[in-house]
Amino acid sequence: MRIDSKIQEDKNIARIEQQIIQKLKMIRDAETAYQAIHGQYTSDWNKLISFIDTGKIFIIQRKEIVIPGPYGRDSIYRQIDTLGTVSVRDSLFSERKYPNFNLERLPYIPGKPDKKFEIFADVIDRNGIEVDVIEVRDVDPINPLRDEKNPSFNRKPLRFGSRTEVTTSGNWE
Repeated sequence: MRIDSKIQEDKNIARIEQQIIQKLKMIRDAETAYQAIHGQYTSDWNKLISFIDTGKIFIIQRKEIVIPGPYGRDSIYRQIDTLGTVSVRDSLFSERKYPNFNLERLPYIPGKPDKKFEIFADVIDRNGIEVDVIEVRDVDPINPLRDEKNPSFNRKPLRFGSRTEVTTSGNWE
C-alpha cells in the first residue's frame, strides 16, 4: 500500500512538472517575442499579457543580393521588406498548438492555483556591453527534491534563463 502511494505521488509530481515546463516554454516564447519587438524583456505580467492579447509581430522578408566585384571584392546589398503583421496570440498561442490555452492563467504555476511564477528581467553589464537577461522560475516546487540550495542546477526549482548569464535555456533541457 505504501509503495503504491509513493508511485502515485511520483507520477503526480512528474505530470505537474510537465505542465510547469510547458507553461515555462510558453512564457519563454512570449518573452522572446516581447524582447524582439520592444528591445527588452518585461518583468510585468500585465504588460506581457497585454502584449500577447493585442500585440503584433511583423512578417518580414530578407534578401541578400551579391554584386560581384573585381578581385573578390563583392558587395552585398540587403533588402528587408515588411510583408504584414500577425497577432502574437495567433502566431505563438494558436488553438492548434495550445488547444486549452488560457491567457489569464499564464502567470500561475500548475498545481498551485494561487502562486505566480517569479519573473525577473533586467539589463546587466557583460564585459562592457549592456545585455538583456531574464529568469522565470517556479517559486514553490511541487517536487520536494527541488531546492534552491541544491548544487545541481537541474535539481533546482524549474526555471529558464538567468539573472547573470545571457541565456533563455531551461534547467529541464
